[in-house]
Amino acid sequence: MHNVPPRRNNRGRRRDAGVKINLTQKEQMLLQDQANHEKICIQKYNNYANQTQDPQLKQLLQAYAQEEEEHLNTLKQIMGGTVPNIQQKGQQQAPLGTQGKAQQQTQEQQTQQVEQKAQQDQQYSQQTQEQIEKAQQQTQQAQQQQLLQTQGQMGQQQVGSQAGLGGQKEKDLLTDLLMTEKYMSNTYDTAIFEFTNSQVRQVLNHIQKEEQEHGEGIFNYMQSHGMYNPQ
Repeated sequence: MHNVPPRRNNRGRRRDAGVKINLTQKEQMLLQDQANHEKICIQKYNNYANQTQDPQLKQLLQAYAQEEEEHLNTLKQIMGGTVPNIQQKGQQQAPLGTQGKAQQQTQEQQTQQVEQKAQQDQQYSQQTQEQIEKAQQQTQQAQQQQLLQTQGQMGQQQVGSQAGLGGQKEKDLLTDLLMTEKYMSNTYDTAIFEFTNSQVRQVLNHIQKEEQEHGEGIFNYMQSHGMYNPQ
């Protein structure tokens, strides 16, 4: 039901040679703090990925660990006095002329048509997938009923206990990661406001956004598996 995002290469970012800057002592200290935080995140994601038995969750955590390593490398580059030029896909580099605008509008219309067709295909595919999953669920329910009829009450309790322990362990790991990402986002928020160089602020803001996306991915997994119950 929930697809794991494919491994991304700096999330579509392009890094040029960068811009040379001079950092204050306070800015250096803030970057060092964030670098230390990133190291902890890398360790957590890799350790927890090795502990989980769910291939989907393992792939998700490994992907996040790689992105945290990218964050660490970016911070080290800034600490060395160079700000990488990070640009998003599709970011406009220069004003377009009349002809360029017309071409852009045509491309946008074509892109819109393709997206609409893709959405229609996705809806059809989703409906078909839902029907398949419903049939599978019905089959699984029937098999479970037969299994329960043949098992004794003691065996049922043992199976339920083992499953509960496994789910609880992963819930604890993900809860810790979610709290970590909340903390990371807050520390980046503080660091961003302390930097005078606007390019550094933009880079740190981009990293902060990815930390928030990590938290969102963890939350979505927990919610879809019944692990997130806000009070």
